[in-house]
Amino acid sequence: MKPATKSSRMRGFLVASCACAALAPSVAEDAAARTLAEVKSLGAISMCANADALPYASNKPETPGFQVEIGRAIAQGLGVSFNTEWILPRRRANVVNCDMMLDSVNDPEIYEGRLRLSRPYQKSGVALGVRQDAEPIGDFRELKQGQKIGTMINSVASMVLGKAGKTTSPYAFQSDMVEDLRKGDLYGIAVSSATMSYYLRQHPEAGLRLVNAFDVEPQLTWEVSVGLRKSDQALVDAVNEVLDRMLADGTITQIYARYGVEHRKP
Repeated sequence: MKPATKSSRMRGFLVASCACAALAPSVAEDAAARTLAEVKSLGAISMCANADALPYASNKPETPGFQVEIGRAIAQGLGVSFNTEWILPRRRANVVNCDMMLDSVNDPEIYEGRLRLSRPYQKSGVALGVRQDAEPIGDFRELKQGQKIGTMINSVASMVLGKAGKTTSPYAFQSDMVEDLRKGDLYGIAVSSATMSYYLRQHPEAGLRLVNAFDVEPQLTWEVSVGLRKSDQALVDAVNEVLDRMLADGTITQIYARYGVEHRKP
């Protein structure tokens, strides 16, 4: 894959996932995290997460977010306790020295050796939100002239749709975009699939639905893994064993379902 495509994919990921957008700058730091032996010796593993980024993560015990729930299950599978390190742009990963970063794009070249990646556990990306009464569509390339799609300003989705000759309308706030879709001012919106799914769960009365219309576009769909900061292969292997069990017994599927998110196995 060409470097430009990798860069575009990462940008698309950061736009789509507010949880990881806050964490991304910290990946570049060189502070040491822990190896498997150190995790076992300490009896705990930590994860970086955004305290206010549902459905990804939150500091609310009743709705911790799927990243926190998956991280907690991984720790349990490793036989150690789980700690969440709340991180914002002003409080970077090298300060808290966390071990795991969930929803890391499964592309080692993006991180240039700063993260070791587990096996992928979810297919994620940008989806198309439309009204329930919208005509069926399975691929964004089927959009007709004049069917206006709301996109975030300077997002990869806006670029992809623009190059395909589709009609777009730029937005600075996702909430405004969703509201205009509800009112019928837009045919659809390009939005994080997880964010849209969670919104639909919270607002079943909105009359909206989600379509995976960008699966054909590599810049807008990707697999995610557990990123392990400055760790060793032994910890990666141990986490992979836990993920394999969680995928096989439906644990990950059940966690996503609690937030209205479809588990799409890579």
